Amino acid sequence: MARRKKKKIKIKFSDLPRSEKIRRVITWIFLAAGVGCLSYFIFYVKEADDTQSNYERLSDLKGTDFRQNKNQVEIHLTEQEDAPEILDDYITLYNNNKSLVGWIRIDDTHIDYPVMQSKSNDYYLDHNFDQEKDNNGSIFIDSECSIWPRSQNIIIYGHNMKSGKMFGDLKNYKNEQFAKDHPFVFFDTLYEKGKYQVMYVFGDNVYDEVEVTFKYYQFINANSEAEWNSAMNDMSEKSLYDTGVEASYGEDIITLSTCDYEKDAERFVVVAKRVK
Repeated sequence: MARRKKKKIKIKFSDLPRSEKIRRVITWIFLAAGVGCLSYFIFYVKEADDTQSNYERLSDLKGTDFRQNKNQVEIHLTEQEDAPEILDDYITLYNNNKSLVGWIRIDDTHIDYPVMQSKSNDYYLDHNFDQEKDNNGSIFIDSECSIWPRSQNIIIYGHNMKSGKMFGDLKNYKNEQFAKDHPFVFFDTLYEKGKYQVMYVFGDNVYDEVEVTFKYYQFINANSEAEWNSAMNDMSEKSLYDTGVEASYGEDIITLSTCDYEKDAERFVVVAKRVK
């Protein structure tokens, strides 16, 4: 005689003991959070990869005469009538987006990007070269800086992406040995190529407007040699290590700035002087 299968008794959630209800709710919450985190991670990785692929495409356009037929948002700064001719490498890219001001590269890092500028420092925080919304943003120079006539200090911003994209690899300069092995930053403007040697590496904060202290993000042009020397001394004192490199009044420098998630400082900064 065949045995009868036992019927599974379904217990309503409302009939469960309180401890079991809590356990199940916590399990559901963790499962939902896990699915959400996994979905965000997949989206983050895909967006980072898409952004990197797009910038590799832009790099391939250097020195070509391809032009996209696309309506642009007029956000670029007024062009200088007396500026030199644009370098051949950047004519195509400039014709595709006249917010382009140059290109930055550091060997053995992800940093190999066009550099932008707009009238607001907010725009390229979340827009890419094609002027599309992009959480990776773009590398851009401060709206108060000028590539022609050239500011004494050009401040360049980029996000510290966990993927290492944009200025995510800038944190490698916290390691003195990395700085010794990678002493140069290559930054071209539209009008001239440039090679810069790292001088200072430090963490810093964004201060209240009324606070009286040296603010690296406001140092663009020195009104005197004394003001220049004071700024150099301030950055030298903050520097994590001594590179042995200094810049005299009248020399060109660049300041690379990104967020710092590893220390109390809000920003991580690398300053380099032009050597070629």
